[in-house]
Amino acid sequence: MCNLTTLRMRYHQQICSEAIFMKQKDAPSIADVGSKLSIQLAKDMLQRIGVSVHKEKINGQTAGKRFEDITKEYLEAAFGMLKHLRPGKWVYSVQGNISDFAQYAHLATLTELIQSSRELRTTLGNYVVKPDIVIGRMPFSDESINKNGVVVDSEGLPKLTPVREKNTPHPLPFLHASISCKLTLRSDRSQNARTEGLNLIRNRKGHTPHIVIVTAEPMPTRIASLALGTGDIDCVYHFALHELREAVHATGNEAVIESLEIMIEGNRLRDIADLPFDLAI
Repeated sequence: MCNLTTLRMRYHQQICSEAIFMKQKDAPSIADVGSKLSIQLAKDMLQRIGVSVHKEKINGQTAGKRFEDITKEYLEAAFGMLKHLRPGKWVYSVQGNISDFAQYAHLATLTELIQSSRELRTTLGNYVVKPDIVIGRMPFSDESINKNGVVVDSEGLPKLTPVREKNTPHPLPFLHASISCKLTLRSDRSQNARTEGLNLIRNRKGHTPHIVIVTAEPMPTRIASLALGTGDIDCVYHFALHELREAVHATGNEAVIESLEIMIEGNRLRDIADLPFDLAI
């Protein structure tokens, strides 16, 4: 069994070979070709990772999809290492519909009503969020609840909580985490992650899931557009924060260094290796 450091290294190898490529001006695809600093940071960061980048152009949608899939596989393996800290039966999927989870099952009915009425579509819009990656936790059987001693009997309490599998005719998993994957943050679409987060918070019936963003964006100022502030997302996670941090400090640019350090010290930006541990909360 590999440790988390090895798993992170494999994650980098997959991302660099399947989701990032070299484009014009010898710039990595995650860099903004109009910014010398962005290109410098991206190249230096990837060099510090020590993994070769794909040489042929990768379609943008394909790159984004691979980033999602590889990140999901990494989290499933890494979080699985911590099952002794957060036991349970976990389910992982890409582009999962939140109405398939217990806190948001009511949205399926609402969506049907909205789709059947043009007036409702205009007024209410779309309530169904499809996060890039979802992690769910299945409810507990009486057998698992009573593993260390009799806690519940077949006819006893509790009778309403959906956490107990027996209480629900058709048990659904609970949405534990909603993870938005953004290779870069140079599009207005990246701000959709905030909207998704707010929808998850406002429309739930039950506890709020973890709401996070994973990115490979090299520019701290662009990361700050999502990382700074609180309320709609828990935290932003970078696929190679430690290597990016070294690259940023190597520039000697005090403004850029300060921008990055503010996010890190303020607990608004962390490394991908931190995410499995934060999911254990």
